[in-house]
Amino acid sequence: MISWNSRSVPNLPGSSAAICLWDSAKETLVELPHDPQQGLYVCGITPYDATHMGHAATYVAFDLLNRLWRDAGAEVNYVQNVTDIDDPLLERAAATGVEWTELAQSQTDLFRTDMEALNVLAPAHYVGAVESIGSIVPVIESLLAANLAYRVPGSDSEPDGDIYFSVDGAAARTSESSEAEWRPGFISHLTTDQMLPLFRERGGDPDRPGKRNPLDPLLWRMARESEPSWEAASLGRGRPGWHIECSVIALQFLKTPFAVQGGGADLMFPHHEMSSGHAQAISGRPLAGHYAHAGMVGLDGEKMSKSKGNLVLVSALRQAGTDPAAIRLAILANHYRSDWSWTAEGLRAAGARLDAWRAALGTATVGSVEDLLGSIRGALANDLDAPGALLAVDKWCTLTAHQKGTDDGARLAAAAFDALLGVRLKD
Repeated sequence: MISWNSRSVPNLPGSSAAICLWDSAKETLVELPHDPQQGLYVCGITPYDATHMGHAATYVAFDLLNRLWRDAGAEVNYVQNVTDIDDPLLERAAATGVEWTELAQSQTDLFRTDMEALNVLAPAHYVGAVESIGSIVPVIESLLAANLAYRVPGSDSEPDGDIYFSVDGAAARTSESSEAEWRPGFISHLTTDQMLPLFRERGGDPDRPGKRNPLDPLLWRMARESEPSWEAASLGRGRPGWHIECSVIALQFLKTPFAVQGGGADLMFPHHEMSSGHAQAISGRPLAGHYAHAGMVGLDGEKMSKSKGNLVLVSALRQAGTDPAAIRLAILANHYRSDWSWTAEGLRAAGARLDAWRAALGTATVGSVEDLLGSIRGALANDLDAPGALLAVDKWCTLTAHQKGTDDGARLAAAAFDALLGVRLKD
């Protein structure tokens, strides 16, 4: 699958120091290894209504990490998937009378243009679930052979042979190995009683008869009438479950354990826990060294959701003439781990901040910007503290307001905002 176009990242004097990031599984700040090569996997969209502000906030957050690593001189292997076959996509296509392939293509295209407008660096590998089916099938076959997956008998409403992952089998297997132990709840820290309703809400089927454990996730869904399906060797015609696609794509393009698995907080359970479990069962190694998650974004104090019809779409803002740099600044004004609400006032404040930064280019000197670089880098290295970095720039704007700037200073300031914060003041 084709990714989007990234603008080149300016080179800056100096480099970022060690990066501390909140690890959801460890529930503490951790210092990321200062390695010359870094691996990052951020779960992508299910393309049926891209790109709402929750999506945008997540990808902007991990774009900061990508940029910090690059500023430190590392080569970043960034991988992102597209869940271009799944129940929500098929349901939306049926409800709107659009072919599911057409809906997936149009929304993926829209997502690309949104990411490009927001100056989010493109992944090195941008991979769809459908194009990965040929790689997913043998992995599920190997899990069946290892008794880490099993088939469920059918019923009046379901065909024979749906394949599920055994969470108990996988947990027992990892507890016997020398590698890190895997179990449901290791990232989210939820109890089983807390997991069950969330599992149902987020695509699981805990009440399905014949499952060994209610939390066992679907690996392969046997073909149903009027649903898309693919021939799959010994598995039988069908399509993959949600979590296995990320496991296989990550293992295909990243050396495990890679540095950071990222995504929205709602992906901790079940998605990140289950995809991690699949991957460790397949490879014998933990999927990632660290797990990091962005908070949820609401609208004017209410939860933003498709059912409420209150999604704020990046494309709609852009179509209304909003500067994408202002959208990005409005996102960065909130710490990535916090839950926050999108408001018109927040966007207005971001526009005013953008105007102030642009005006300050005329008063920038190389010396003042070199001092500012340290403040921006220091804030971002502290758990991607973008609000702190923005305040450092605001303070710099005030302190330099009456000094005579230079062309070199203006160029360095613009390069700093672009390279570290992804905020382009000039096109």
